Amino acid sequence: MEAVKKILFVCVENAGRSQMAEAFARKYGDGEVEALSAGTMPPNEVNSDVVKAMQEKGIDLSKNKPKLITGKMVQDANVVIVMGCSAQGFCPAPMFNKMTEWNLEDPKGKPIEKVREIRDEIEKRVKKLIDEVA
Repeated sequence: MEAVKKILFVCVENAGRSQMAEAFARKYGDGEVEALSAGTMPPNEVNSDVVKAMQEKGIDLSKNKPKLITGKMVQDANVVIVMGCSAQGFCPAPMFNKMTEWNLEDPKGKPIEKVREIRDEIEKRVKKLIDEVA
């Protein structure tokens, strides 16, 4: 039996996109992937619109806390997905050689309709990713 694949989702704050991706990977990758998310400059809480949008999908992120990325997280991951952070001036991407850039728009400050669009795109990509790595 093959080992579980570890996927690390990274964005600057770990308050939106990477939190959604981690949650979807946990939901759909049950037993096949281990998901974790982190950021380079995490705030104190997950974006409230992201929490709302994920509740619509039956996933509760209200107790999640943004996490600071560590070298060990990167080292332990089989796959590192960078959510699309170059627009914010600092991107951790150059640090990773097993990295894939998804280039997704940041939901921060966007209307809930846009947050839903981003959420649905993340869900679609996570399902595809799990099919590829599992």
